[in-house]
This record gives sequence, structure tokens and C-alpha cells, in this order.
Amino acid sequence: MATKPPTGDPVQDAPQVTPPKQAAAGLPAIGHTLRIAGAQMGLARTARTLLKVNQKDGFDCPGCAWPEGDKRHTAEFCENGAKAVAEEATLRRVTPEFFAAHPLADLATRSGYWLGQQGRITEPMYLPEGGDRYEAISWERAFAVIAEELTALGSPDEALFYTSGRTSNEAAFLFQLFAREFGTNNLPDCSNMCHESSGSALTETIGIGKGSVSLEDLHQADLIIVAGQNPGTNHPRMLSALEQAKTAGAKIISVNPLPEAGMERFKNPQTPLGMLRGTALNDLFLQIRIGGDQALFRLLNKLVIETEGATDADFIREHTHGYEELAAAAKEADWDETLTATGLTRPEIERALAMILASKRTIVCWAMGLTQHKHAVATIREVVNLLLLRGNIGRPGAGVCPVRGHSNVQGDRTMGIFERPAPAFLDALDKEFRITSPRGHGYDVVRSIEAMRDGRAKVLFAMGGNFVGATPDTDVTEAAIRRTALTVHVSTKLNRSHAVTGRRALILPTLGRTDKDVQASGKQFVTVEDSMGMVHASRGNLAPASPHLLSEPAIVARMARAVLGTASATPWEQFERDYATIRERISRVVPGFEDFNARAARPEGFRLPHAPRDERRFPTRTGKANFTAAPVEYPRVPQGRLLLQTLRSHDQYNTTIYGLDDRYRGITGGRRIVMVNPADAAELGLADGSYTDLVSEWRDGVERRAPGFRVVHYPTARGCAAAYYPETNVLVPLDSTADTSNTPASKSVVVRFEPA
Repeated sequence: MATKPPTGDPVQDAPQVTPPKQAAAGLPAIGHTLRIAGAQMGLARTARTLLKVNQKDGFDCPGCAWPEGDKRHTAEFCENGAKAVAEEATLRRVTPEFFAAHPLADLATRSGYWLGQQGRITEPMYLPEGGDRYEAISWERAFAVIAEELTALGSPDEALFYTSGRTSNEAAFLFQLFAREFGTNNLPDCSNMCHESSGSALTETIGIGKGSVSLEDLHQADLIIVAGQNPGTNHPRMLSALEQAKTAGAKIISVNPLPEAGMERFKNPQTPLGMLRGTALNDLFLQIRIGGDQALFRLLNKLVIETEGATDADFIREHTHGYEELAAAAKEADWDETLTATGLTRPEIERALAMILASKRTIVCWAMGLTQHKHAVATIREVVNLLLLRGNIGRPGAGVCPVRGHSNVQGDRTMGIFERPAPAFLDALDKEFRITSPRGHGYDVVRSIEAMRDGRAKVLFAMGGNFVGATPDTDVTEAAIRRTALTVHVSTKLNRSHAVTGRRALILPTLGRTDKDVQASGKQFVTVEDSMGMVHASRGNLAPASPHLLSEPAIVARMARAVLGTASATPWEQFERDYATIRERISRVVPGFEDFNARAARPEGFRLPHAPRDERRFPTRTGKANFTAAPVEYPRVPQGRLLLQTLRSHDQYNTTIYGLDDRYRGITGGRRIVMVNPADAAELGLADGSYTDLVSEWRDGVERRAPGFRVVHYPTARGCAAAYYPETNVLVPLDSTADTSNTPASKSVVVRFEPA
């Protein structure tokens, strides 16, 4: 039976700690899934909803972007996907009466967990200037408020249009079209904070900023390297693919500062034997120090080059550029420095080399553990170097696999959500809609915060997401947002961003993935692109949470009509009425989407073209795949300090907090914990169970403090620590970012410990 939301925030003063688990999924995952889903939806609604997740006639999971195979299980979802669905399909409701009872000052004191547990927002809400609480507002008046503020700006570049990775292709295309017709490329998105480093590195090296592998490639690989990623929590369905690869004979190397249960053993809940015994996944665990990955891959590349016959000479000669520069740089790689940078032993690296040399088909997968460092782009380029040396791009069972976090974050970028759009995209957009798009680059997330802080941006419109909870330097970010004239959030549920506002604020409630979308022309569907370039339809099956909700395409279309008025020749009303008309326009603007409507109607969807994978053609500046030879970097940490990485708990997806437990790591009942290696803790005088303040150190000398964290002795790499975000985002300096990509360096935070 569905339960009511909590009335008060749970106390998190004394989280309990037990030894970390050695396996992921299995019966505990099933039980946890059913408990959470039942509490949010009730049993009948749980069954009706979960059986449609990731099905060909159902809806795409609003969680991660991991792909589905052609053959689907009846239960084609993971524990965390079920949590995401349950929170969206919940029977709990946030009505105008809720806002009347909870002024803004009250909401600002609440945890992200409490806010999210309250349920679906049912009506548009408005915070007037000088008001102390949100009040109901009509849609017509809400769009008038937006138009008032946007048309009063001194320049279109004083507006920011942020996109969350949940936004559909159709909504994203309309959103970027509106922004550019309005006159700005200020289209920051959540990719700026996660895989921007991947896109930057891959575009330079292979010519396209996406992964080059399919699900079938993973099943055919001889070796899979999983670096800086925790699939058991962040992409649990990936474990099934790794299990299938292992069954076919693949070897797996995990490179990570923390041991993770999902990579140790996977108890597949789809089979009785899987639940009982499970499958050991790791063949080699390299417990690397935070930020040591570039040094590791550089040394591996040196050793591959020095091994006679180990490089693919024909591939290098025909398809690559810059080999001599890499070979010269790799020659300088030093064993002693690499061991210092990585914390690994020589036998461990030699074993990894032997596995690489024995593999004819190698895939490297990675996530935030590689992308959120100052030298993240150089690190990923070094990963590409390893694959190029052995011809492991553009053949079955091999390639690059950046594992995207949010369900359509890759699709949003494909649709033009990018502050630095390609001229060819803008030319096609202008030709199709007879507009003149701005050509100057816009602001990414970090530069958007700086623009709000400095008074250069005055309106923030967020299409989904939790901007405040996802961004770095919390105090700076919140102060910057409070300087704006208007903040607008298109949302399904409450989060921290609704409590941190401009002088005026709007919450625009929208349909979720699980909701039926019926417009004037009939029932609609939307499309999404998964992490491996497959595009497919998503159709909700539940009655909307309220009759007052609008879909994301409808919100953009109505806003555009209110703001642009009769000066716009774009058929916004038609787009709202029939999403097929949006897809028809996409088919003429975005390469690879030709005949979009017909192909989207196929149950299996369709795969986007990928020149390096499909043809071994590399659309780079040289016309070939590019080796690179950046200087090796790794973090240097002063004596008495540790290097902190921010990460998720198992009861969390991005900034959405489903519960207060991190089951696989043995932590229950609280989130303000910091994991420290027992040897480091002994040197620093940090007793297990003691409480400490985390204080980050940065070149600006500003004190950034996260108070009251319970010390947990944990088997992290030496010199490293870990704690959950968004609680530790306050420690990440706004200008601590990756070179080239400008992604916040949330995995490389130097911290000291002070008594709480």
C-alpha cells in the first residue's frame, strides 16, 4: 500500500556502519525495489508501471542511459531504475495547499530527500517579488511573467536556458530553437558537469564525441576495462552485459579508488542460479589513487609500443596521425613516477599489460572518475591512444564506451543543446526555419554561474534537473542565483533549486516519462537516444498526476508564442498539437535523423551513424584518428591532507535522494559520512565514528567547509577519501575545472580535517 510522505526530516546524526558487501543485486535488490515502489505507488500500480519500463511498447526509464538489447526481459529494469520510476509515478501530491503551509524559508531548511519525498507538483506556482511563499498561478499568467522578464533584458545573452538529461529529443530541439530564435547560445546543460570531458577528448581524437560501441560489441569483447565507474549503483543493467561478456570468455579489469560490490560479483536477479551464486566479474582490480589514470595509461602505452609486434602497424599507418609524437612522449614515461601517481605496484601494472596484449578486441568504459579532474580530457585522450595503438576502434568487440548518466543527455546534445554549436548545425537550423541564429559561443554551466554572480545574466530557465544541487561551490552558486530577476524550473517534483530563487520564481509542473501525453491531434510519443546511439520511442501509460500539467514540448511552444509573438514564423502551435511535425523538422536539420517519423515508429528504434565505428572514417581536422601526447599530470596533495572525490550513494540517482542508505558500502541511516583509509585515518588521528569538518583548500584562499561528517574507516586507496554529493559540492571551487571542457573537478578536491 502506498504511504504518505514524511512530515519531518529524518535525523541523520548517527549513521550505522557495517562491512561493505561483496556482491551486488540478487534477492536484497528485489526486496528493496518492491518496498520503495510499494510505498510510492501501491502494489497494483507498481506492477502496471514497472512492466512497461524499457519495453518496446512502453516508456524509457527516466534513470540512466544504458541501452536495451533487441530481446527484452519481462522485468527490464534495475533497482535504481525502479526507484526513479516509483518517485515519478508516485501517488503523493504537492498541491497549492502544501506551498501555503510551507513558506520558502521552511523549504530552504529541508533536505533534498524530504523535498523529493513529497510527491508530484500539481499546478504552476509563482513566487512574486517580496513574497514569502509560492502561490498558484494560471499557465497564461506564468508565460506572461516569463515574457515580461525576457523582453525587458538588455540583451538575449542575459538569459540562460539550462537543460537536464531527462528532456526528450522533441522538447530539446524546440528548446534550443526557441533560445536561438530569441537570440542566444546560452544553453548550458548537465553534460557540462559530467561527460563534457569525454566529448572534448573524443571529438579531437576520433572526430565524434560519442562512444563507438554497441551492446553486442560488449558481448564480443576479449577484454573490458572499466575505469572510474561504479556500474553496480550508477548503471546496474550494465552488470548483465558484463556477465554475458564473461560467460563468452572476456576478461575484465576494474580501475577505481574504491572497491565496488558490483564489480566483485553480480547476482543476476533474472535467474535462480544468478541470485544464488552470482558471477565474479573482476579479473583484476587496480585500486588506483584518485587522478592517477593518465599516468597509468601513458605507461601502458609505452609498454605496448616497446613490445615487438604489439601495435597494429597497418591501422596506425592507414588511419591515424601523430604516432611519432606519442611514441616520443611515451618513451619518457617513468616507472617510479607512475607508481607514485597511481599507488599501484609494478606486478599489478604488468598483469594489466599482459591482459591487454592477449586481447584482440578491447573496450574501455569510463564515467565520472575520469571526467571530473583538471587533466580529464588528457586522460581520456590517453585511453584513446591505447585503443588506437592496437587498432581497437572500428571493429567488432572493440572501442570507446563513455557510459552516460542521464537517460537522454546524449540525445539532448544531438538535438543542439550546446553552448558552442557547430556552424553546420546552425546553418541547417537557419535554413529550415528562416531565422538567423547567433554565432557567438554561449555560457556553459560554470560560466553561467559566473555570469549570474557578476550580474551579466538575469534570467535562469531550467528545463528539468536540480541546478543548485548539481553544481559546484554551493554558497557561490546560491548567491549568484539570488541575484537574478527570475528563475523558472520545469519540474515534476520538488528539489533544492525551488528554494533558491531570483527576485521572482516560477515552478512549471510537467508530464513525466510514465505519463500519457495526449495533445490536440491525439496520443503522442517522444524519443530518446541511449548511451550507444540508439534512438527509440517512449510512451507513458499512466494518467497524468494532475489535469493542470503540460508536456515539455507544450511548455516550450507556449513560452515561445508568449515571448516571440507574431514576429516568429515558427509554427509553435502546430508543434504542440502534433509531435510528428517536430520530428519532421528534426529530420531536415540533424544528420542521421532522415525519415525520422517512420524509423521512430519501429519497435526497436534505429541506430545513428558513427563514422569511426561504421567505416573507420575519422572526421577530425586531420581526416584521421589523432594520437595525442599531453604532459602527464596527477594531483599532488600536501602533507596532512587527503584528496576527496564526491560520489553517489546507492540510494541516489544524480541529485535525487531515494533513501538514506548506501547498502553496498555498508552505510545506513545517514549521508554525512566521509570514507577514509584506516592507515590515513591513523596518521591524521581520525577515529572511526568520530565527527569532523571537511575543509577544502584552493589557490584563492577561500574557506569552503562541509561540517559534521562521520568518519568511516573504509578500504579506499591510500591518500584518498570519498563523500556524497550534493552535500560536498560546497567544497568544489567554481574555478576548479577540467582543461578544455571546463567540467567541475569534483573528483579532485584537496581537503583537511578539523574537529566538528
